[in-house]
Amino acid sequence: MSASEQERIGIYPGTFDPITLGHADIIRRGSKLVDRLILGVTTNPSKNPMFSPDERIAMVEREVAAMGLENIEVVGFNALLMKFANKMNASMIIRGLRAVADFEYEYQMAGMNQQIDEEIETVFLMADVSLQPIASKLVKEIALFGGDITPFVSEAVKADVLAKVADIGQLGDY
Repeated sequence: MSASEQERIGIYPGTFDPITLGHADIIRRGSKLVDRLILGVTTNPSKNPMFSPDERIAMVEREVAAMGLENIEVVGFNALLMKFANKMNASMIIRGLRAVADFEYEYQMAGMNQQIDEEIETVFLMADVSLQPIASKLVKEIALFGGDITPFVSEAVKADVLAKVADIGQLGDY
């Protein structure tokens, strides 16, 4: 491949704990922007993960297979995002934005990432209006308190979350 024909590789990083319908929307839309989209499933202990890295990778792989997208690869990583992006030969980082608070944080991260590697662009995709309130953290909290997470995740992910909640026990039963 010549330089002008070089494969466009993007990375959509996240903890995906669990993967939500909002993530799926960004994955579908992001996959149209690149030849290959790598879903970088990362560890972030500060987010108090419900699922292990291997469980999250398997969950994301299953959800991507259900979407029928051919240009997606799921890769676990535990490193600085820009180092991972370079290792994967990515030219783009894809991030989803739900609200102004997301923008402020992501804008700062994009600036820091640009200081590390100015060749890799960050592209922001606005969340679908109907999916904007969905956050993995809130999905876990709703499930832990016995609420219905059906509007926020696929049926398979719902089953995963409910099984995990059953293992660790519900916090509330009002």
